Amino acid sequence: MRTAENPVRTALIGLVVLALAFVTALNAPDLPVIGDGTTYAAEFTEAAGLQTGNDVRIAGVKVGRVSSIGLNGDRVRVSFKVKGAWLGDTTAAAIKLKTVLGQKYLALDPEGGGDLDPDRPIPSSRTTVPYDLLPAFQQLSATVDNIDTGQLARGFDAISATFANTPADVRTALGGLSRLSDTIASRDRGLTRLLANTRQVSSTLADRDAEVQRLFTDGNQLLDEVRRRESAISALLAGSRELATQLSGLIEDDNRTLDPVLTQLDRLTSMLQRNQDALAEGIKAFAPFIRFATNLSGNGRWIDGYLCGLLPPSVGPLNEPGCFG
Repeated sequence: MRTAENPVRTALIGLVVLALAFVTALNAPDLPVIGDGTTYAAEFTEAAGLQTGNDVRIAGVKVGRVSSIGLNGDRVRVSFKVKGAWLGDTTAAAIKLKTVLGQKYLALDPEGGGDLDPDRPIPSSRTTVPYDLLPAFQQLSATVDNIDTGQLARGFDAISATFANTPADVRTALGGLSRLSDTIASRDRGLTRLLANTRQVSSTLADRDAEVQRLFTDGNQLLDEVRRRESAISALLAGSRELATQLSGLIEDDNRTLDPVLTQLDRLTSMLQRNQDALAEGIKAFAPFIRFATNLSGNGRWIDGYLCGLLPPSVGPLNEPGCFG
């Protein structure tokens, strides 16, 4: 029975260990040692476009991320995690613009003599939010769309007619208002088209925020790579200049030693040239003897030749006519 129960107990222990490991992996960012750091909070008058997951930075350096955003009465409570950075008890927080397309980040200014209490949020008196131009332009376009330009022009005309008998200065001002109303009425369609295009451009930029941000990020990477290549090329040129300087010094130092060697080498080549000329003359003079020796031994494995005039003339007919002369 004990042998049969051991595999079951081992399997149960293994399942429990796997479940604990799975839960630990899911909650790794919240763990005290290997997590994202200590959780703090700050209160703002508005969220100002800040989103969960945005960076938390101190002096431009990323030290954490925004973990949650929610309402706390009439304030917005932003919870964030910070790791590897000290925060004082009078730390100030601000929501700032990260990219031109409206992405935000949480900036911290650590100040104070003590440590910031994680259980007490940074009050709204030490937090600031940026002014966002995109909603203002959207509200402007909506407000202008709701203006009845025809009625506005008629109102300016009525004012001008009412003050027609007033002094010249007033009539001039009212005439300018009338002309302004006529201009607005005549350009109503163009202004409407302009505002519509403005809304379309702002909507397109808002929809393509991730793509444009990726484009800026890739551009920064390209510039960093160009900067690294420029540094490498500069180092290569500096090394080349140093090598040229060293070679010039080496040539100058060895010049006294190389000059005698080159002089002796020139003398040697001149002597070899003279010997080559003498050898050529010797070979040229030796050529008839080689031909005669070839004729003697060219008929077989013997020497076949005739020596004319070997015997003196007194011997008689052994010498052929013409051998003596």
